[in-house]
Amino acid sequence: MKILTITSSYPKYARDTTAPFIASITKALASRGHEVTVVLPAHRDLDLEPVPGVRFRPYRYAPTEGLSVFGYAESLRADIALRGATYLAAPLALVSGTRKLLSESYRERYDVVHAHWVVPNGTMAWPVSKARGLPLVVSLHGSDVFMSEKKSAFRSAAKLAFSQARAATACSDDLAERSLALGATEKPRVVPYGVDVGPFGGEPTELRQSLGIEKNAVVILAVGRLVHKKGFEYLVDAAAALEQEPIHLVIAGKGDLRPALEERARQAGIYERAHFVGNVERDALQGYFAMADIVAVPSVRDGAGNVDGLPNVLLEAMASGTAIVASDVAGIPQAIRVGEDGLLVPEKDPGSLAEALRKLASSRSLRKTLGASARKRAEEDFSWDLVGERFESVLRSVSEAR
Repeated sequence: MKILTITSSYPKYARDTTAPFIASITKALASRGHEVTVVLPAHRDLDLEPVPGVRFRPYRYAPTEGLSVFGYAESLRADIALRGATYLAAPLALVSGTRKLLSESYRERYDVVHAHWVVPNGTMAWPVSKARGLPLVVSLHGSDVFMSEKKSAFRSAAKLAFSQARAATACSDDLAERSLALGATEKPRVVPYGVDVGPFGGEPTELRQSLGIEKNAVVILAVGRLVHKKGFEYLVDAAAALEQEPIHLVIAGKGDLRPALEERARQAGIYERAHFVGNVERDALQGYFAMADIVAVPSVRDGAGNVDGLPNVLLEAMASGTAIVASDVAGIPQAIRVGEDGLLVPEKDPGSLAEALRKLASSRSLRKTLGASARKRAEEDFSWDLVGERFESVLRSVSEAR
């Protein structure tokens, strides 16, 4: 198939951590012999890694650097509200992106249009699909459903896109169910993200020493953007309750909430044992997983209603064979079988989170058992080859039905 893809986020360079799942989906489809063209916003840092079988078509939309805020996880403030500049940039990007997609549809004979995020990209794909007679598939990733639930304009745009889509996918059952209230004509097919197990599961590195962590300490790792839906404030509170344990908390990621989280750790009396290491590039993350004894994924449905679909860090933790404690929310229970692959706790409950962390911190054998089971599950059920096959099935079904 020739697949015309439109997305608003993608790793901007080889080691970037922005929307790695979009790159992985694209690579998985290309590796199966399909030709993929990706239309995406231009960005000052864009230096896209070449991928065999994939062509990139960036579109320019921002007349000034201050308006270059569309996509690449830069449109939302702490993932709960649009940044002011986004209101000015969005109309420009919508027009430019639609024009680029339309012009590209005339350059080649495509079999299907694949839009990641029903808004804004499904909305841009809608007129192109309609005008060119190309079947449209929409993939839901989380923030699109959240914004459509919160804003009537987004909800109308999502309904328009769904009306044209021949099929839709979602990375979790939660998103699939919620999309029905936004105009999805039938429940989207659930296609969880995947993970490349190969790079993970290596030997511990010298990171402990560089961070000043003693050898006998238990390291709890959390990875993600510092935004409300990641639930890191509850993790800080839970870690503070483990003051009798030799634990260190390492949080890798950047975001608007870093000052507040650092102050929370300071007030809780664990600042000396809490390490905020900032953004970690993808190839360096493997060392952090190898260093960790426990990975915490304390995702929550934040005050605005936003929640992760299926956190990539969860799958990466599984691939690394590290013991996991995660929230029982959104797509997480689809990946983690309680007591087999990890421990699940209620969201926003630092007491239960602390209890689960204490249970793992005190038992090396339990950590080893859960980690081994999680890695096996990642290998068997969440390989990118398997995910690529699932996306291929959806795309081919609508292409052949033309």
